[in-house]
Amino acid sequence: MGMMENSAIFMAPLLLRNTVTSLLVYADKSILVLAEKYNVLEIFRYLVIASFLFFLRLFPSFSQSLKADDDSTQSSGYFVGYGGVGDSGIGRALSQLLWSVNDIPVSSSKYGIVRSLAEQLIEENNKEDIEALREMNRTVLSAAFSRTLCLVEAAMLELGQGRVGHYGAGFGPVCYQLNRLLRAVGVGSGRVGVSRSGNSMEKLAAELLWLAEELAGCGFEEEAVERWASASNLAGLSLSAEPRLQGSLVKVSAFLFKQMKDMDSEATEEGSRQTKMKMLTSWLPLLCRGSNGTDMPVLSLSERAELEKILEDTIAMLQHEEQEQVLSLWLHHFTYCPSSDWPNLHASYARWCTTSRKLFLPPLKM
Repeated sequence: MGMMENSAIFMAPLLLRNTVTSLLVYADKSILVLAEKYNVLEIFRYLVIASFLFFLRLFPSFSQSLKADDDSTQSSGYFVGYGGVGDSGIGRALSQLLWSVNDIPVSSSKYGIVRSLAEQLIEENNKEDIEALREMNRTVLSAAFSRTLCLVEAAMLELGQGRVGHYGAGFGPVCYQLNRLLRAVGVGSGRVGVSRSGNSMEKLAAELLWLAEELAGCGFEEEAVERWASASNLAGLSLSAEPRLQGSLVKVSAFLFKQMKDMDSEATEEGSRQTKMKMLTSWLPLLCRGSNGTDMPVLSLSERAELEKILEDTIAMLQHEEQEQVLSLWLHHFTYCPSSDWPNLHASYARWCTTSRKLFLPPLKM
């Protein structure tokens, strides 16, 4: 009975942490949609993220004090996954592995072992012809992708990299206040995984690509596409991030633009068009500014040509007014960055101008 009681006590903070994580992940997606219309909600979102990170900062010391009282519990391997998805042993195991991938430094020999175990578990779940296992992969991977997005954005805010807004405007004062709060509570060490070095942010960005690839491999690419399309704040911050981090985020964008083209979504045509619109308005500016790379090109010539064609086809699917908004955004950032001549959407711009000109023609007489 004593061991069971101690185990329950030890699991309580883990359950609390993961319940709060789950609530934040799913609530943040809804807040993001409303925040595009109401600035007050954007401020509220930043405060929620700051409070969440503060909570995670306090969690390790609390859990460590409990762990010291019961070493046998530490070796039992208990772990509660992301909210309700960790209601089975295999679900809890996958959640713990993905959480650990974020936390372990890439320089550690343990990093490759843990990541390999996660990949093996995902693949074996996917091979089984059991819908519950496939759904578990989808839920756990989606939650991990959202959490990693949150960590990258919080790390950029902590370091003061970038300002939210495609044109350099936005919530600069809010970011500044949140930045001070993050530094005051000491977020940036421990289990939170928010680093003070660009290399660690690049690690998280690389893990975003890895998680997106795993979701696509399981047939759930729309999960990553939807979350990436809604990450407008991260996209705005990335415009003035360090070049190497920009390059990592360009790779994620390029991969998900390709997935958006190929996926057979069951969403309505209106919902699909809105997703395409959000993807373009959020990440097209970064493609214009962050595609050169430092040591080598971020994308090869063939990858650039393929993605350029995808962008043209995607723009062509939008309504006329939406095309104007996207192409105006492209022109601004394309001309703002003279060192890059990609993506060249001149053909799309010319077609839109031709269509706009025809609107002035008198109607044909019957």
